[in-house]
Amino acid sequence: MTPVLSVKDMTVRFSTPEGPVSAVNGVSFDILKGECVGIVGESGSGKSQTFMAVMGLLASNGKATGSAKFKGDELVGMKRDKLNTIRGSKMTMIFQDPMTSLTPHLKISRQLTEVLVLHKGMSERDARAKALIMLDRVKIPDAKRRLDQYPHEFSGGMRQRVMIAMALICEPELLIADEPSTALDVTVQAQILELMQELRAQGNMSIVMITHDLGVVAGLCNRVMVMYAGEFCETASVDEIFHDPQHPYTRGLVGSIPRLDKPGEERLTAIRGQPPNLQHLPKGCTFQERCDYVFDRCIAERPKLLAFAEGRGKSCHLKGFDAKGEVLR
Repeated sequence: MTPVLSVKDMTVRFSTPEGPVSAVNGVSFDILKGECVGIVGESGSGKSQTFMAVMGLLASNGKATGSAKFKGDELVGMKRDKLNTIRGSKMTMIFQDPMTSLTPHLKISRQLTEVLVLHKGMSERDARAKALIMLDRVKIPDAKRRLDQYPHEFSGGMRQRVMIAMALICEPELLIADEPSTALDVTVQAQILELMQELRAQGNMSIVMITHDLGVVAGLCNRVMVMYAGEFCETASVDEIFHDPQHPYTRGLVGSIPRLDKPGEERLTAIRGQPPNLQHLPKGCTFQERCDYVFDRCIAERPKLLAFAEGRGKSCHLKGFDAKGEVLR
């Protein structure tokens, strides 16, 4: 199957007064039609910047190299006019901060209908009717009245729902959702995730879910890519990540989740230490200073992301963990 999005050797560097920052370090992956892929990891691991580079939305001091092809069209270095025919229509993104992502001096109606008029050639009247339907679908109360209000008249959670409506209104082939449920209460969050699942099933829309919430990943995604210090350290199906994690970092993430299927006396575990300085990454494994299983090779040699089973990959010098959780060296 031809991927909707194919990224090869993507690197993102930021120039700062203190020196270059290596935000993303040579990642490669494919997103297939109709699948939902979860991108998980701590803040600063490179999740958002990977896809800001794909969308051509890096800050002015950032530079992306490598390749990112959307249905065969190279996005890296693409001229803005051509890129604008793809993003916002065929490929859309829900941004992490709803407070700054909406234009404050434009009514919600204008911000929702503009993309339909521009990309779909719809009349203002038809675009407005579709915008109203979409506001209803993301559970905006009294949507007809709210349509002609300004962003400052909405709460943070409602602005987030407007952002989700804007991203979904053109029924894109690829939706990149960066922490889409952060500002939502659990009831609305469940409704929004159900809507995304429904749209994916109806139109074979592919979804990239960037999130800290592994519960969201468990409920929505088919596949998971775990990111640490600008690289993917493990990739696998959702079931494999939760029930048989093979990288120490992934095991730490899963071990920090409250579970209903475990005895009440079992304590949550925490990953000790802090992520490495992206300006001064260590020579060997980037997780070495926080890993309980580090040995000489980890310090001397950076592990590569290699396949170790069908559909699975990890960047770790350990052989893995057995069914009892014992390390295999």
